Amino acid sequence: MIIGRVNPANRLEDQGIIGLGNVYYNLIEPALVEAAVKRGEGTLGKGGAFYCSTGKHTGRSPKDKFVVRTPEVEETIWWENNTPMAPAAFDQLHADMLAHMAGRDFYVSDLYAGADPEHRLDVRVVTEMAWHALFSRHLLRRPGRAELDGFFPEFTIINCPSFKADPARHGCRTETVIALNFQKKLILIGNTAYAGEIKKSVFTLLNYILPGKGIMAMHCSANHAIGDTGDTAIFFGLSGTGKTTLSADSSRVLIGDDEHGWSDKGTFNFEGGCYAKTINLSAEAEPEIYATTSKFATVVENMVFDAETLDLDFADTSLTENTRCAYPLPYISNASESSLGGHPRNVIMLTCDAYGVLPPISRLTPAQAMYHFLSGFTAKTPGTEVGVVEPIPTFSTCFGAPFMPRRPEVYGNLLRKKIANHGSTCWLVNTGWTGGAYGIGKRMPIKATRALLTAALDGSLNDATFRKDSNFGFEVPVTVPGVDTTLLDPRATWADTAAYDAQARKLVEMFAKNFAQYLPFIDDDVKAAAIG
Repeated sequence: MIIGRVNPANRLEDQGIIGLGNVYYNLIEPALVEAAVKRGEGTLGKGGAFYCSTGKHTGRSPKDKFVVRTPEVEETIWWENNTPMAPAAFDQLHADMLAHMAGRDFYVSDLYAGADPEHRLDVRVVTEMAWHALFSRHLLRRPGRAELDGFFPEFTIINCPSFKADPARHGCRTETVIALNFQKKLILIGNTAYAGEIKKSVFTLLNYILPGKGIMAMHCSANHAIGDTGDTAIFFGLSGTGKTTLSADSSRVLIGDDEHGWSDKGTFNFEGGCYAKTINLSAEAEPEIYATTSKFATVVENMVFDAETLDLDFADTSLTENTRCAYPLPYISNASESSLGGHPRNVIMLTCDAYGVLPPISRLTPAQAMYHFLSGFTAKTPGTEVGVVEPIPTFSTCFGAPFMPRRPEVYGNLLRKKIANHGSTCWLVNTGWTGGAYGIGKRMPIKATRALLTAALDGSLNDATFRKDSNFGFEVPVTVPGVDTTLLDPRATWADTAAYDAQARKLVEMFAKNFAQYLPFIDDDVKAAAIG
């Protein structure tokens, strides 16, 4: 039985998906929450939030993600970073998944990926679980009801957690599989209930499609000044660097917290909502995000809660440290209604240097920006993962390697070109350690980081006096009003300057070793930036 609103010329049957049970098309949030609770998929929490568990998969399964190796993408996929799947194996996987789906109920969500109508991707998400449809409606962008009558998806995602893949039969690694087929415009997700696989599959699609149109796809947050979309800033950064926190500035308008495009017209959010980490979230530190956890239809994943009071325990990591909530952008009071911004006036690259070497802020040339963008450096600290007993360098190219289907230089060159064409100023901001490495020094004061960012964004920092860093060659301000001058010179914050010099040499060597893989593909000025 068909329930809901759908283009009558583009139902699942028209895509060859037949023999299902009830098919629910484009249900809105109240209906999806009601269905999810009725089906026992989770619990109705405070304020009408929906509490759920994702089972054994509490995060993404990057080693189980595949790209189908078809002639159309053979020469353009970065195969060293993307595991190939044979077309015949995908076809078998597809056939077996459709057979498994027969007789079962499914939820269909027709959605947009991208706030700019000229560059958005029309996506159909077919889910076995009602709350996955709710999640998809939050994280992607919702067409108006009348728009659904003529909706034709360019790509379809089928998410079936109850389906288990057969590695021998389907050419995959385990029973869990995420397979992208660019030729058939189809993504298959099996044996995982972690909703983030849907979100990041769409991001991967856009990361492949948009650069082919000259549009930069970015794993970044973005905001702009109130009343001035031309004063846009983007914030690149890996987990733990402060990307969401620092872009959520109440004095500026939030465009989005995670995924954006940069076209010839400006910046646009890919998403219609946020997927925020909730571990140790507090009303004092991040009041608006905290408030979403008790708003209607917010999806709260893998959080422990009191069965009687329904109070969430924000510190309990017994299920996972990757606790999250998903909610629509309008739940944040200073969120942009259009999710559009101008060309970035400032490009911020955030890093958490646990070695205590990098300055709190540095100004980069376009070549240096490409170097640090390709490097994508941060550091894991003890306690973040089992077995981590000292800082471990992490280099995730373009600040999002798992979602990059093309070679890194494609994105690096695009960013460099955008920066040059639009006169953007680039900054490297260290939110990590000062006065020594992890265990000796202390975390960079958030007050100082905010003061430096404010000076960068309002343009006053450009008038400062700068020195050239002896390790990386970028420019470092000598004095900034309201910031301890000593903090701006990392070496001066160490009690043992010889130990700082040794640590700096060690970090430079780490960068050089990682960057060697890109040297055959980059221009001479970027090579020069690599050696300071």
